[in-house]
Amino acid sequence: MYRLNHFDERRPELLHPLIGAHPLGLLVRGGVDGAALQADVIPWMLEPGPTAAGTLVGHVARANPLWREAAGREVLVVFQGPQAYVSPGWSPSKAEHGKVVPTWNYTMVQARGVLQADEDPAAVLDIVARLSERHEAGRRLPWKVSDGPPGFVDSLLRAIVGVRIPLDSLVGKLKLSQNRPAADRDGIRQGLQADGGDERHALAEWMARAAPAGR
Repeated sequence: MYRLNHFDERRPELLHPLIGAHPLGLLVRGGVDGAALQADVIPWMLEPGPTAAGTLVGHVARANPLWREAAGREVLVVFQGPQAYVSPGWSPSKAEHGKVVPTWNYTMVQARGVLQADEDPAAVLDIVARLSERHEAGRRLPWKVSDGPPGFVDSLLRAIVGVRIPLDSLVGKLKLSQNRPAADRDGIRQGLQADGGDERHALAEWMARAAPAGR
């Protein structure tokens, strides 16, 4: 991934929340015996250890060859956070000297590690239960694995396999106008908020969170 120093981000305390808020990651792997690259979209949980980068945990369909073909091999998981178009008109520099152009601000994380597959029914049940608890939390009547009839749940568990990726590398690219003057950054944040929408508002919040030192 091409990263300018302005946008390069390695701090887990910023990257982990981005993954937590946008857990649907694109897993990219090399094809077997020279076959084309393969990509699968998977919802992930991020667990602590064994390094500061953490471990990604999820599950895939047993029919998906990913867990057989990628087990023991390095894979890449890409998480895309808030993103939006940035208008030159939001920057005071436009009126000052005109040297501004349209651009796009975005947030993304790349996670790398060796994939491990787990067919143990108890481990798969634990993954499914914890994923459900995480995404059902806060609902008036949260769904639980135990809500399903035992035979039904058991049949579903036999159809999936757990996957785990202890991360060797976790890097982000937070392109949030860090290379622009403070006044331009403020104008862009205000422009995103005025345009409206949850994603633009989230991007404006990330611009404040990842502001350059001294802001």
